[in-house]
Amino acid sequence: MHEHLALVGLMGSGKSTVGRIVAARLGREFVDTDEQVELATGCSVAELFASAGEAAFRRYELESLTRALARPDPVVVATGGGVVTTPEARRALSLNAKVVWLRATPEALAARLSDDGTRPLIGDRDPVTVLRSLDENRRDLYAAVADTTVDVDDLGPEQVADQVLELLGLPA
Repeated sequence: MHEHLALVGLMGSGKSTVGRIVAARLGREFVDTDEQVELATGCSVAELFASAGEAAFRRYELESLTRALARPDPVVVATGGGVVTTPEARRALSLNAKVVWLRATPEALAARLSDDGTRPLIGDRDPVTVLRSLDENRRDLYAAVADTTVDVDDLGPEQVADQVLELLGLPA
């Protein structure tokens, strides 16, 4: 298989961590769209949200995703949690990558993110409430682009990587 592989899911679902593991196992380059946005703008995702707003962030995110999916050699891409809210990003994912949804419950994600103060969509609000709302708003979008889904609540990163590769029929 010579396609790009993209991981989607809510913040905290493990896209970056699992993406690095999967890329290493496959001998592919790893691209994190949030990291690419930070490199392009010179500021963190949280700073970009605060200074320019979510719409500006989503434009940079789409550019980063488009560049990653245009690479000639197959890469593993960890997307931002909200990438699926942009129709052009959903189209790019569907046309150019095998997409795996790392699905987690809002409660499990809130526990994972309890010490992470860098998430601009949570801020000082209750993480479970925010994550439930995001899950409700994005669930159908993740399902629409996903070729397969891994439920990650009770799995460690290596186990998730095992399942991703197995479900896609790739060597572990």
